[in-house]
Amino acid sequence: MLYYLSLGANIGNREQTIRKAIKSIEQHIGSVPRCSSFYYSAPWGFTSEHEFCNICCALETQKEPFEVLGATQEIEKQLGRMHKSANGQYTDRTIDIDIIRAFDGEKEIILNTERLQLPHPLWEQREFVKKPLNEIIA
Repeated sequence: MLYYLSLGANIGNREQTIRKAIKSIEQHIGSVPRCSSFYYSAPWGFTSEHEFCNICCALETQKEPFEVLGATQEIEKQLGRMHKSANGQYTDRTIDIDIIRAFDGEKEIILNTERLQLPHPLWEQREFVKKPLNEIIA
């Protein structure tokens, strides 16, 4: 299966944390054949003095979407993320890993559950996802 992930951070050593997240993804989930450049932007959906650093990466794995979600959330915790955003309330974070799109062969995976929506419902509204994603789409 092929997944496209978005990773972002706006506190701490942002680039280093993202690199650590990618390494952990490769160790625990699957191979990461492509990563975008770093992109920098103001926070989206909330106000903060801390600018975000974002990338997108491709992930190849045999894991199902909910397995990937669980593994990425565990990586977030290991890298210092204590709380997930809820009810549209966003805050500063050491790391955020979102599954943006997923494919099983040529077929895009569509999910609409409380825990996971694929494709990510807001990705097309976010330049900090669209630009790096366009850089790596095969």
